[in-house]
Amino acid sequence: MLAGDVTADVAVPPFDRAAMDGYALRGGDTFGAGPYHPLELAVVGEALPGRPFAGSLAGGQAVRIMTGAPIPLGADAVLQAEATEEVADGQTTKVRVTEPVPPGRNVGRLGEDVAVGAVVLRAGRVLRPQDVGVLASIGANPVSVVRRPPVAILITGDELLPCGAKPAGARIVDSNSVMLAALARRDGGLPEVAPIIPDRREAVRDALLSTRADVVLISGGSSVGQEDYAPRVLAEAGELCVHGVALRPAAPAGFGFLPGPVPRPVFLMPGNPASCLCAYDLFAGPAIRRLGGRSMDLPYRQVVLPLARKIAWWCATATSSRWRRAGRRSSPRRRGPTASYWCRATARGTRRGRQCGCTCMTDVRLAAVRRTAGLCG
Repeated sequence: MLAGDVTADVAVPPFDRAAMDGYALRGGDTFGAGPYHPLELAVVGEALPGRPFAGSLAGGQAVRIMTGAPIPLGADAVLQAEATEEVADGQTTKVRVTEPVPPGRNVGRLGEDVAVGAVVLRAGRVLRPQDVGVLASIGANPVSVVRRPPVAILITGDELLPCGAKPAGARIVDSNSVMLAALARRDGGLPEVAPIIPDRREAVRDALLSTRADVVLISGGSSVGQEDYAPRVLAEAGELCVHGVALRPAAPAGFGFLPGPVPRPVFLMPGNPASCLCAYDLFAGPAIRRLGGRSMDLPYRQVVLPLARKIAWWCATATSSRWRRAGRRSSPRRRGPTASYWCRATARGTRRGRQCGCTCMTDVRLAAVRRTAGLCG
């Protein structure tokens, strides 16, 4: 992503050039030419890309020219080769013209693609392959960009099998690693997926302390169970800012920081795929997008619809649930495949949420993003 506007200090193209192979000439010299009344012009040289014609063109003359070569002085048009026939006349070569060409035809004018002083690309633009080509064409070097943050993805759980395996017995297949990698890549991060980490305190600690990524995502082991080591390890190795959020799903989510010259954010996410997705979208995703210079807004299409019936939530808890769109209304979807529409309902107050020992979801989201972006202490 560009960190600043890029302004062209050269024109593209930097000279008038031929737009096709043929003959550079004066358009007026071809008027009246036709298949039954060809006109002949003297060929006085040739112009190639990088090797322009050195002289100046006079009336009744033509220069053989290739696509991209500079237009000779005195010429104002290029007649395509298909409308010509080159013939020898003693010591001279002539081109027989069988159709007229108006001045300016088949000529790429100086600066018609990019003018000097034009803002070529604006700050905040995610560079595409064609953008890189434009930057190269104007000689932009160096170009200030926002670095894509490396994102370490740590998946914990003795019950997990590698992605691509088949569930067997009491073991299930890891689906969070590929989901989080795709989400991080979507948000501008560079995902680094580690091997599955067993539910052992030292294994979790070693994996957490060995990563050098800018952002760390830990899926699984984030609650308060016997083998939920991630919060305790983070609290010992760095700083555990929040653990437990007034949010459904993803109530065990949390975040903190690993020490270093620049503290690195760590996001704790439940192992349940729906909870993991919710925790990522509301907490980790905005922080990764902010680090990469992108908007913190959720990258989903949003629609506001009246509810088909009332909903209720508990103690100022932000609730994400599956919904279906029915005409101009929305209603809960309790069974079946995952719906395309999600509803997030949040109570107005946060006091009740804090009374139950949870932290307001909005406060956590703002704190996580601000601390990650270095906007507050």
